[in-house]
Amino acid sequence: MKIFLIYCLLINIAAFFVMGWDKRCAIQHTQRIPEKTLFILAIIGGSLGSILAMIVFHHKNRKPKFLIGFPVIFVLQVVLLYQLLS
Repeated sequence: MKIFLIYCLLINIAAFFVMGWDKRCAIQHTQRIPEKTLFILAIIGGSLGSILAMIVFHHKNRKPKFLIGFPVIFVLQVVLLYQLLS
């Protein structure tokens, strides 16, 4: 369980910083992080970090697939975790 919690923490930190990096790249007009990569990070456990990054960096918050997608992924992960633990 401890390893799982460490994984969750690390993947969410990574997702947060990757979203921040993508925002920086957008501002500087340099090569961006593919949207597919951002979604993969959310799917493998970084959905909360991605949502927080959307709020903090004001990034991807006008795109419906992110505004809806990240919270849906988060809810599904919480439901799955609840099912696994009960």
